[in-house]
Amino acid sequence: MIQIEHLHKSYGKGSKANEALHDINLTIESGEVFGILGSSGAGKSSLVRCMNLLERPTSGKIIIDGNDISEVKDKELAKVRTNIGMIFQNFSLFQQRTVLRNVTFPLELNHTAKKEREERANYLLDLVGLKDFANRYPSQLSGGQQQRVAIARALANNPSIMLCDEATSALDSTTTAQILDLLRRINRELNVTLVIITHSLSVARNICDRVAMIDGGRIVELGDTDTLFANPQSDILRTLIADEKQENHRAKTTNTLANEATDAQTSALNEVK
Repeated sequence: MIQIEHLHKSYGKGSKANEALHDINLTIESGEVFGILGSSGAGKSSLVRCMNLLERPTSGKIIIDGNDISEVKDKELAKVRTNIGMIFQNFSLFQQRTVLRNVTFPLELNHTAKKEREERANYLLDLVGLKDFANRYPSQLSGGQQQRVAIARALANNPSIMLCDEATSALDSTTTAQILDLLRRINRELNVTLVIITHSLSVARNICDRVAMIDGGRIVELGDTDTLFANPQSDILRTLIADEKQENHRAKTTNTLANEATDAQTSALNEVK
């Protein structure tokens, strides 16, 4: 379980301080897929970076399985992070390492024996559907394949939590659906708690059990995903849902016009024949 209590995060000091997060309170249950939804600049990435101490909170607590990690000293951070995997929008793979050696990297840092870390990496590559890609390099992979490698690497230390920071933002819709299916399978089969950071209503709707809506560094709405989207209470979520409907309508209209144009061209060609 992840408990966040009265979390504040500010950048800068004194009169020039910018408060990115204000009094964040959340409880994320073990085994849950929890979404943190917000527009650009809302504070969602600052929040997720505080959750594994890539950013130190200004004040407040982050309690994981009963332990307040916000009090952990720098020299103990590595141990804490072995229980928290993380994937990013840009994959963050080592270009000079093979797929296999990207996945084994966290285990190398822990001084795991070579045979054991390669066995673990091969198991994970099989899990993410890249069993035959172990000796390739990231530059030889598609974006979706690179994110699968990143997922395997994040699981190397057998964490109980995985933070996913805009993990599908750089991917097309088909690949996004495939990655979300993989993440859901990992959640179910490995009982890994997933925290999904996203600006996308579609992503949140497709994978998250519950969602917290963040705006201006504050949680403005929290609840079951279906209920939240069916009856939004905050202005920002209402706006995002309205924008999504408008965009879907535009896309549908564009597709209809394109199909009509194709049909007209086909009819004209048939008449010529």
